[in-house]
Amino acid sequence: MGHREDLLEGAKRCLLEKGFLRTTARDIVKESGTNLASIGYHYGSKDALLAQAYVSLVEATGDRFDPGGAGEGALASAPGSLERFQEVWSHIVNAVGESRAIWLLSFELIVQGDRMPEVRRMLVEAEEQGRSGLLPLFNGIPEEEQGKDAVDSEGRFYQTLLQGLMVQMLFNPETATDAAQLTEGLRRVIEGATKG
Repeated sequence: MGHREDLLEGAKRCLLEKGFLRTTARDIVKESGTNLASIGYHYGSKDALLAQAYVSLVEATGDRFDPGGAGEGALASAPGSLERFQEVWSHIVNAVGESRAIWLLSFELIVQGDRMPEVRRMLVEAEEQGRSGLLPLFNGIPEEEQGKDAVDSEGRFYQTLLQGLMVQMLFNPETATDAAQLTEGLRRVIEGATKG
């Protein structure tokens, strides 16, 4: 690996161990075996490097939401169905539970985001990508074919559910909503909305 990749890997390890606010540039240099100047050269700033490392960690976790990786096939139920909804959320619940340290970083950013404006700006820009990345799991349409309307409505819906689920799982994983409960709730909402 080159310095750029070494820095990214070192920053990931530092984030998982210390979080955003307690990670210093010297920590990253020590962990990556590089030098201070290489942070500025490759990433512009420590905060930009940490933001990139965080995005990389979240992407790797998000890849675990789909048991088939990037491709269709591992999900057994029909796209758009309640069965698919429950199947996908079951995989998401497992992935979120296995990646607690990464999701704790998310909440550190939410609480401390005003103190890290560069990081916040980069992550706000990445939000749409996160929304569009969730959609294929549920509707079976490749990400590059998702329309802006779908990303802005369905993508936001799934992202909101994911963020709420993360809060529950971090706060009290024993009582957090599971995939079956989430699906039953949606079924009841749909049923109520279609009456009358």
